Amino acid sequence: MSKERVNPRNAYGEALVELGDIYKNLVVLDADLSKSTKTIKFAKEFPDRFFEMGIAEANMMSTAAGLASCGKIPFASTFAVFATGRVYDQIRMDIAYSNTNVKIFATHGGISVGKDGVSHQMLEDIALMRVLPNMTIIAPSDATQTKKIVYLMAEYVGPMYARVGRADAPLIYSQKDIDDIKIGKGITVEDGSDITFISSGTMVEPALEARKKLSKQGIDVRVVDMHTIKPLDENLVLKCIKETNAIITAEEHSIIGGLGAAVAEIIAEKNIDIKFLRMGIKDVFCESGAPADLLEKYELNEKYMIKNAENLLKN
Repeated sequence: MSKERVNPRNAYGEALVELGDIYKNLVVLDADLSKSTKTIKFAKEFPDRFFEMGIAEANMMSTAAGLASCGKIPFASTFAVFATGRVYDQIRMDIAYSNTNVKIFATHGGISVGKDGVSHQMLEDIALMRVLPNMTIIAPSDATQTKKIVYLMAEYVGPMYARVGRADAPLIYSQKDIDDIKIGKGITVEDGSDITFISSGTMVEPALEARKKLSKQGIDVRVVDMHTIKPLDENLVLKCIKETNAIITAEEHSIIGGLGAAVAEIIAEKNIDIKFLRMGIKDVFCESGAPADLLEKYELNEKYMIKNAENLLKN
């Protein structure tokens, strides 16, 4: 993992510009946040294919569905809280039910948006999208992976939802590492035999850091980057269950309805006996504060990954 930190939002904006040259039918929509989502990069290069919808997110989703019905490849972007909660009916009916080729790419997911508080801390988006038929859900973990994911989204036909956080993130992957990445197939970033961290998005980094410190205690940790949450890579989950003694899922999302819930469903339905713990936000609304302080308060960082792994294996 590189010490260099790059913002996945910038990778998204750069990928859109590159794809704009490849796909002449690719269009981008935003809801008055193009500077933050980085779709402004596309707007500057292809102003005739960029649609500034203003603070009218519901209209943006319906317009995107209409453009898709005319053969366009629309990417619709805003903050995660607005991209899902405010527009759920439009996504449900115009995009998921109609099975239109709309790519929803949301930024500022999770509690690490910080001091903006509950109104902007989106912790339910993956659950909302996961329950919708036809919807594919992705949470990239670094800028390199994000760029590749955007390319795959442009190629894939069907409704898709992707979310990234607000902050810069270390580069986990080189370009070579993600050449063979596939939607629906998780990545074993580091192998191990004692316990598996199945993480997504912003939680892959602390999982890797926790692995380093646990290895000094003789605990061999496997780290899986489950970038695609739906369809979940069930074969990889079952492989980790078979080959390690415990499973911890980690996500910057509610423990209800997200990655942890999806893994729990597999364990329950297969009637598997294994030590298992979901790390995420419990059934609460979170406070306003600095990102690091919030991740500490809600026990969602490297320190608590280490503590939970120790306790799970000990008990």
